[in-house]
Amino acid sequence: MWRGGATAASAARALRSRLLPDPIHYPATSLAPIASARTSSSSAPSSAAANSVVEEAAAAAVSVSQQAGSVSDALRHYGRCYWELSKARLSALVVATSGAGYVLGSGNIVDIAGLCCTCAGTMMVAASANTLNQVFEIKNDAKMKRTMRRPLPSGRISPAHAAMWATSVGAAGTALLAWFVQTNGLAAGLAASNLVLYAFVYTPLKQIHPVNTWVGAVVGAIPPLLGWAAASTDLSLNAMILPAALYFWQIPHFMALAYLCRDDYLAGGYRMFSFADPTGKRTAWVSLRNCLYMLPLGLFAYNWGLTSEWFGLEASLLTMGLTIGALSFVLEPSPKTARRMFYGSLLYLPAFMAGLLLHRLRNEQKVHNLAEKSELNGVLYGADLQDEERAKQKCEDRKPSRAQSRPPVAYASVAPFPFLPVPIYES
Repeated sequence: MWRGGATAASAARALRSRLLPDPIHYPATSLAPIASARTSSSSAPSSAAANSVVEEAAAAAVSVSQQAGSVSDALRHYGRCYWELSKARLSALVVATSGAGYVLGSGNIVDIAGLCCTCAGTMMVAASANTLNQVFEIKNDAKMKRTMRRPLPSGRISPAHAAMWATSVGAAGTALLAWFVQTNGLAAGLAASNLVLYAFVYTPLKQIHPVNTWVGAVVGAIPPLLGWAAASTDLSLNAMILPAALYFWQIPHFMALAYLCRDDYLAGGYRMFSFADPTGKRTAWVSLRNCLYMLPLGLFAYNWGLTSEWFGLEASLLTMGLTIGALSFVLEPSPKTARRMFYGSLLYLPAFMAGLLLHRLRNEQKVHNLAEKSELNGVLYGADLQDEERAKQKCEDRKPSRAQSRPPVAYASVAPFPFLPVPIYES
């Protein structure tokens, strides 16, 4: 039995030696199957984990890119809506007039920081007023071809969102003018009053009466006063030159626009002056009359010491050109002549403001001019006084003297009787 067991054991060892090499003589080949089995068993879960990590990272990157894209799209969308609600081009014109008023009201040195704050505050207040105007006119704008694609009629932004934007921007602009511009609240008060006048008076009046055009002209004339007040803290007579030009300029400018867009304004439900004037004659005469009102403004600016004499000549020539356009509109009321006057008004305003800024006089020149004028007035006044004195002297010379009219007895009676009182003669 023992021998049989030993024979079986030896046969098993021989078979194992044939299947597996000897680890002492062949260590690498003997361990390779075991190592390969172990590595294969361990690499399967590690590769799966790596694949899952890569997939999670890719998904996170896709989600981040989607969120970034959505944020950029939202910013682009609302930025465009805010730009259109603010009527950025019209607000830029308002800022230009306010900045011109600031420069005209400054002394020898223009405060750049104050100018920037004034322009920024004016821009925000103007954007707020224009946004509120569109909030109140959603239904009217939806009926007009040139306004139906605005953000509110097209539904790109809600009225509540637009109202919040207008309120926040208007409050920020008024606060900027009140705190960073040293004007004792005058500039901020003008800005707030202009916002109320435009949004709550002019806007509803457009659907009630044609007088809205003249109210809108007052709104357009206030920004130069705002700029002047921000620079000098008071409003003098010279501060009225640019506001007066803007007031009278807006009438022919808007009359031409209302005549060209009569059908569109009528569809929107607005009451314009041109609706009751089918021939256009009255509209043209109103335009011409206001152009004539602007003729002496350049001379006033020179006479009051605001600009040099060259501006008086240039302003008169500019106004004459605009007046000729209005006269052609009077002689032939048609869309062609109205369009010509409209484009002429677009060229007139920047040229007028550029002339004011180019030919404005500094304080020393103003004082010198005023001194010369006062000296000339003094000479003339002195000559007038001399003439008056000469005239009085001539009148006195012509009058008979009282000594000759008295009787000589009165003087003779005193000599022999010195103790007697001197006689008193009543005149």
